[in-house]
Parts: sequence; C-alpha cells; structure tokens
Amino acid sequence: MNTLNLLKQEFQHEFETTKKFIEQFPEGQNEYSPHEKSMKLMPLATHIVEIFAWPETIINTTELDFGKGDYQPTHLNTKQELTDKLAQDYETGIKALNAISEKKLDGRWAMKMNGQILQDWSKYEALRHSLNQITHHRAQLGVYYRLNNIPVPGAYGPSADENNF
Repeated sequence: MNTLNLLKQEFQHEFETTKKFIEQFPEGQNEYSPHEKSMKLMPLATHIVEIFAWPETIINTTELDFGKGDYQPTHLNTKQELTDKLAQDYETGIKALNAISEKKLDGRWAMKMNGQILQDWSKYEALRHSLNQITHHRAQLGVYYRLNNIPVPGAYGPSADENNF
C-alpha cells in the first residue's frame, strides 16, 4: 500500500469539499457565533482553510510550539479572501506532500506549548490529524450554516439541501 498517494488523494478530496463550503460563505456574517464559547464564523472558516498549509509545516519541521509564537492565526475579512487563501494553502500543502517520500512519513513531529509536549506523532499521524481537523471544523461550519438557513453542501454524499429532503 502506498500511504502517501492515499494521503494526497484524501487531501485533494477534502480540498474540493471545503471549496464547496467556502462558496456558500455568507458575506456580512463574520461575527456570527451560535454560542459565547463558539468561534465566530469568519475565524472558524479561516482556520479551516489555513489547515491546508499544515502539511508544509509538518513535513519541513519537527515541532510547532504555540507558546513560542510558532503559530499566528490568519485574519481574513471577505469570502474572496477565504477563497484565495484556500487555493494558496492547498497548493502549499500539496507541494509539500509531493516533495516527501513514503519513508519520511515515519519521522517525528510534536505539538508543544512552551516546551511541554501536547502531542507527539509520526509525520503520518500528524498529517492524518490535520485531515481530521479539516473534517471536524468543516462540520462545525455546516452547523453554523444550518442555523442561518444557508444551504449546506454535501461532504461525503448529498446533503439534505442538495436532495430537497
């Protein structure tokens, strides 16, 4: 089995699915949040699209330390900025995936906070985690859409909106 090719295929599928969700992004509702503990709509959508660049970081580094400022969230304001960022970060991510060998997926990668290890994975596991994060947060985005009567695109088959259920 060629794990790397499967990761690339899944990465592309998640990109195509996410693109459908971003096409539905409602202008003028950036600050919407269903609950005080929930992310606001634009930061949530921005986080989803920037995850597509994570393979480049995972493949080319051994760790990310939040406490040292290794990660700075992106701030976007418009649907067009989301669309452009998604395309840009997908290209960054797929380029990194195309440059790595199957053997290098065994390398280690850690997520830290001020040196304290939060997660320690193989690079493969870290890449799988990033794909899981896309799915998880995109599902949240779908709930936000539903609560605002915005048609929810299908992700792994048709949605109720696409089938007129």
